[in-house]
Formats: sequence, C-alpha cells, structure tokens
Amino acid sequence: MSYLTQKTIKDKVLFKGIALHSGHNVSICIKPAQPNFGIVFKRVDLNKDNLVYPNFMNVTNTSLNTTIQNEYGVKVATIEHLMGALFGLGIDNALIEIDNEEVPILDGSAKEFINQIILSGIEISNEPIKIIKINKDIEYKDGERFISIQPSTLSLDIDFELKYKNPIIGNQRNKVKVYEDDLTNVYNSRTFCLYEDIELIRQNGLAKGGNLNNAIVVKDHEILNPGGLRNEKEFVNHKILDCIGDLYTSGYRIVANVICSQGGHYLTNQLLRKVFKNKENFSILEIKEKNLPHTLINRNLLRSIA
Repeated sequence: MSYLTQKTIKDKVLFKGIALHSGHNVSICIKPAQPNFGIVFKRVDLNKDNLVYPNFMNVTNTSLNTTIQNEYGVKVATIEHLMGALFGLGIDNALIEIDNEEVPILDGSAKEFINQIILSGIEISNEPIKIIKINKDIEYKDGERFISIQPSTLSLDIDFELKYKNPIIGNQRNKVKVYEDDLTNVYNSRTFCLYEDIELIRQNGLAKGGNLNNAIVVKDHEILNPGGLRNEKEFVNHKILDCIGDLYTSGYRIVANVICSQGGHYLTNQLLRKVFKNKENFSILEIKEKNLPHTLINRNLLRSIA
C-alpha cells in the first residue's frame, strides 16, 4: 500500500470543548470512512438535513472563522483548524459528527487534533488520491491585501506575511513547503487577537468562549498569556494554519505556490471561487505512486506534536 493512496483514521476519535465564538460546550466524533467518501460533517443534534460538506462554495461566513452551511441552513463554524489537521495528516475520508454548530477551539491551534488522530492510527487504502493542479496564475486583491496562486510542479508552498501596527506582532513573514517541511510550529500555533479589539468582537456576538487557554491576547507591548509564545513566528504561522485548512475546502490536496499578504479566511475563499470559476485554471489528477517522487504527505506529522 502507498502513501499516495487515500487514507482515513483507524478508530473513531472524540473531542470535547468550548466553542470559541458561540461559547457552547461541543462534542465531536471523527469516524473512519470508505475511499472516495471525502470529509463530511454531520450535525447529530439534528434529525434531518444534517450533512454539511466543507466545500468553498458552501462557505457563508469568513469573519474571524470559516463557516459552512448546507442548502437547508444548517451550519458548522470554525472548521479551519480541524481541516488543516486533516490536510496535514493526509486524511482524505472521514465522517465528523458534531452536536452543535461550531467545532470546539481546544487550545486554539491544531495540536490536539493532530495528536489524537495520530494516536488513533491512519488506515491506508488501495484507492489512489486525487490532487488539484493549478494551471494558471490567479490573484485576488482587497485593497492592500492580496492572495495569489501559481502553478507548481510537485509542491504546495505557502508564503504568508502579516503587517500589524502593534509592536509585538509587527511585520512577520514565513514560507513553508507543506508536503516537505516539518510543520510542527504551524500546527502548534494558536489563534490571536489584540486586547483592544475584544470588546468590539464580543459586541458582534463572537469570541464568547475565548480565554487565555485558547487564544493569544496581545496588549500594547505585552503578551497576556502566562507562557508567552510557542514559537517566534506564532502569529504568521497560525495564519498559515488557517490558510491550509481553508485550502482544503477545495476538496483535495493542491499542488501550487500560494503567496498572501495580510490575508485571511475571506481572501482564501475568494481565491478558490475565482480559480474554480474557469475549468482552464486547474486540473484534477488521479495520482499513481510512479508519477511522483515524494508522498504528498508530511511524514514529519506522523508522530505526536510535543
């Protein structure tokens, strides 16, 4: 069996925790699925019309999280960290049962998702994976913010920069090769916000479950979290994590070069919509092992993240 064939988890994995924005206590159960099933969310608190597919066309909100919704108005919010973990581990097929409308935030990163899925084990099938190959340069701009995607031969490279006036965050930039680099720092990196923004965020009905255990809070020249940062580029690395998770709403892993400045969920979603609007922009390829010299899976993630 090959790492270039479709994968699922060996045993179900359970997570419980508070949802970042709604503040609800939520349980999710990730279950194994057959080849070509894909990633599917199931709202088990509802009796019907409860399947929600994490596809970029089903994204209905990108304000501080990625929310998907089906044709019946059933939602699942804040999917990006879990989707990033599934992407990084090469999980092609899984049923995610959830008993509320938002994925629990856990520690604000993908660390716990990664570790528990690895402990469950990964089941490798005989069915080949499919990838999306980008054929043309595509760009989306929103003022000074922009994101672009370009053709690449074998890799998914993400070059991301942040620009903040806050002196602690400042200007940060990092570039990763998603299928080749050790992404431990990316998957360990937590969501963050400025202290002065918290009141407005909560007035908008968000971050009801936010606290120093699941988000980095920056106030002027100080990080309020007792332990400080987990890595020196944690802010931009978290944005890369979000980007990876949002790219997985394309349905498959991608071969491309992505460059983003001051972006987020909205820009990534708009880029995907622009790419898939024209069939000449991309190709969907079924991969046999003899076609590629590497595995299209980050083998460095196949161990628990410390």
